[in-house]
Amino acid sequence: MPGERWNRRPLKSRQTAWAARLAHLLIRARVRPNHISLASIAAAAAAAYCCLRGWYPVAALFILLRLLCNLMDGMVAIEGGLGSPVGEVYNDLPDRISDALILCAAGYSLPSLWYGRELGWAAAFLAVMTAYVRVLGGACGLPQDFRGPMAKPQRMAVLIAACVVAPFYGGAIAVALVVIVAGSLVTAAMRLWRILHQLESP
Repeated sequence: MPGERWNRRPLKSRQTAWAARLAHLLIRARVRPNHISLASIAAAAAAAYCCLRGWYPVAALFILLRLLCNLMDGMVAIEGGLGSPVGEVYNDLPDRISDALILCAAGYSLPSLWYGRELGWAAAFLAVMTAYVRVLGGACGLPQDFRGPMAKPQRMAVLIAACVVAPFYGGAIAVALVVIVAGSLVTAAMRLWRILHQLESP
């Protein structure tokens, strides 16, 4: 697919033996990468439902499944040569939907916190903004900037950790959302600054 290597998030997990074996199995089964991308939305929706029910450790497992789908869709598309002309859309748009589902649900799962919903929506909005700024850089002809400090892997890592701790510390989800909001704001600002600096450099 044109541009997919250019826009590919650098991940160390992509180089692991287990990831290569799983991708090989999916490639042999002719599983389409776009279907894997759509499966990530289903995993995110399940994680959101579990958050709303207060089943935070189970939500953590579904968030991990969402991240696994995000890893596999690119590997199957590129290593397996199963990409399609619409692969970039399937690669990016489901991530934005998944982020919003999970982060908003995390906020709505805090009914005792008067600003919990707003916190979830703020986290979701800023997560989408960090991605928008990254894609904006690509639209300007620059390599897309996947760096953090609060890119998608970091956002989900913070929330997974909070889901694991939540049964023992009731404020874990709220703390995680505050961290995600602050980190995403910094990330978007840093990405935008780098884009402007590169465009203005002679």
